[in-house]
Amino acid sequence: MVRPSTFSIVAYSPDEESWGVAVASKFLAVGAFVPWAQAGAGTVATQSYVNTSFGPRGLELMATGLTAQEVLDQLIAEDEGRALRQVGLVDARGGTAAYTGSGCYAWAGQTSGQYFTCQGNILVSGETLQAMARTFEQAKGELSDRLVAALAAGERAGGDARGRQSAAVLVVKSKGGYGGFNDRYLDLRVDDDPQPVQRLQALLQLHHLYFGKSAPEQRIKIEGSLTIEIQQLLIRLGYLHGEPRGVYDEATSAAFEAFTGRENLEERCQIAEGTLDPPALEYIRQRFGTSE
Repeated sequence: MVRPSTFSIVAYSPDEESWGVAVASKFLAVGAFVPWAQAGAGTVATQSYVNTSFGPRGLELMATGLTAQEVLDQLIAEDEGRALRQVGLVDARGGTAAYTGSGCYAWAGQTSGQYFTCQGNILVSGETLQAMARTFEQAKGELSDRLVAALAAGERAGGDARGRQSAAVLVVKSKGGYGGFNDRYLDLRVDDDPQPVQRLQALLQLHHLYFGKSAPEQRIKIEGSLTIEIQQLLIRLGYLHGEPRGVYDEATSAAFEAFTGRENLEERCQIAEGTLDPPALEYIRQRFGTSE
């Protein structure tokens, strides 16, 4: 029987209309077992002697309009192993519910606030969850940033008493996935690492780099000295031939499109408009040694 003894946070952001889970554990690939989420339905973290059916079943029930507490009551009532379970839920409207079975290993418990609940078992102490709650309430940024910040705070406060191994964050929103084809806005996992939460933080920053979006007014026009800088880079890397002329012409546009596609920056560069997002330019300069 799988026992991801762990600490997690499930939450809803009304501003983003998104739902998410972040989790860490001394357990291999905890992200494959604990986090479940569906846009418009809610989110579930199922742990301890984990009943993975709580994930899809909980989402199915919340999608019908049941509250988190109503769904939790039904899941627990139907489960003969309820004493060994721990679960946290947030429903479509941000309502929360959490449960820690009497058979979960100490320290075990949960704490909830507006739109979120934290839960954990085999923790150093309850301060892990208190630190997570405080941090989530105070943190800035989008839901994913706040979830991972809470996870890091929980780890600093003690975390899993057995140590560290894996961590994950999952955030969903309607049409939030790549290309808008599904709701999986963000699904990052560190399956086996001595510092999984720190590695998860680094992956989250990469996600923002590759898939974030700057406002149109923040985008940088490729003109003047920036055009020369980009042309020099493209020539050095073999995407463009000749001498830099400082004109964003058809050849430069085609070469830049090939370059950004190879570097997975296509979501951050507007080739036809001849603009790019500031984070993309900063990354290119750092990665390839160009300068202003």
